[in-house]
Amino acid sequence: MPDTDRLTVPVLLGSVRRDRAGIRAARYVIAALEALGHEPVLVDPMELDLPLLDRMYKEHPKGEAPENLEALATLYRRADGFLIVSGEYNNGIPPALKNLLDYFLEEYFFRPSGIVCYSAGQFGGVRAAMQLRMTLAELGMSSIPGILPIPRITGALDEDGKPQGTAGPRGLDRFLDEFAWYARALKRQKAEGTPY
Repeated sequence: MPDTDRLTVPVLLGSVRRDRAGIRAARYVIAALEALGHEPVLVDPMELDLPLLDRMYKEHPKGEAPENLEALATLYRRADGFLIVSGEYNNGIPPALKNLLDYFLEEYFFRPSGIVCYSAGQFGGVRAAMQLRMTLAELGMSSIPGILPIPRITGALDEDGKPQGTAGPRGLDRFLDEFAWYARALKRQKAEGTPY
């Protein structure tokens, strides 16, 4: 793959629960992105151990942001798009995901996002995905039209994110093709300048 087609894609995981299933979905899409020659980077709020939002990254004096925020800002600035892995908590967005997202703003601008949603039930987290679309648009990284829902995640993917039997998720190739199309289109357009 030519370097111009290779995408840097932070994969933002939305759960810090002890027995979280979302890590399976994150591993699944990361493996698929790597197989396509892209550079996915897992952004895990459990590892980052971010406190509840008090100050956004931009509200810290230059050079004085906590090290973990500075590292995320550096990653986000070179990102071509973001994949968001979200569960569904009481029909809504997990609080750890909202907290992770809200630390930044300008770093998201003019980059697409793709939503990978999951649940233990049959709907695959799509109710949370619809709410998430509004938040992502407000942050400046509108989501692509397609989503990748993963119903009954513990039966669909094993701990390593590998599909289990015929119950694996459907539509991954189409979803990633669509995401890459938007990411490359916006990357080309950004090279010519942005509205602000």
